[in-house]
Amino acid sequence: MAADLVIAPSILSSDFSRLGEEIAAVDRAGADWIHLDVMDGHFVPNITFGPPVVAAVRGASKKFFDAHLMIEPADPYLEAFAKAGCDGITVHAEATRHLDRSLQAIRALGCKAGVAINPATPETAIQYVLDRVDLVLVMTVNPGFGGQSFIRSTLDKIGRVRALIGDRPIRLQVDGGVAPDTIGEIVAAGADTFVAGSAVYKGGNEDAYRANMDALRKAAGRG
Repeated sequence: MAADLVIAPSILSSDFSRLGEEIAAVDRAGADWIHLDVMDGHFVPNITFGPPVVAAVRGASKKFFDAHLMIEPADPYLEAFAKAGCDGITVHAEATRHLDRSLQAIRALGCKAGVAINPATPETAIQYVLDRVDLVLVMTVNPGFGGQSFIRSTLDKIGRVRALIGDRPIRLQVDGGVAPDTIGEIVAAGADTFVAGSAVYKGGNEDAYRANMDALRKAAGRG
């Protein structure tokens, strides 16, 4: 397990009218990564943004750009997201017909490769691609919207995914309902990388973002 915990604020909860400024603010406030929730209105019931927006805000931060593609199909867009400046690209096991091929393609583009699974998807869906990935993302809400409540039954799944990873150098990321009152249990279950949207961006200014991330780290330490 990676010793360091990563906080990755999701820009989905930011003020999109000043997106670049919001990314720069969470960067200065202590974000480890910047999480990009890409939705297509097809695989998930919402539409967010595509590669042109990523390229437009890439200059706002030098932090790791962590793209979570909630789109189907994903393969035709991998190169565009890589060229836009994404450092890591995560695809859903449920959204690609040939998962192994998709993960190989991401790495061939020079990006870190991730695979995500929804709350109702068993961890066995990814067991044969673990040697292709740098990150496993366990969704702890149903994807498509921010601000949802943590699904507690996913805690056991996080533990099972940690066991599957074993001693491989793979980060275990959790997305959905991450907050000071849930992150401790999530850490205890085995996760080391945390996507937080509303829990980071509440307050609407850099000082609030810093305080919110400090609260997450303090609660994670208790986990």
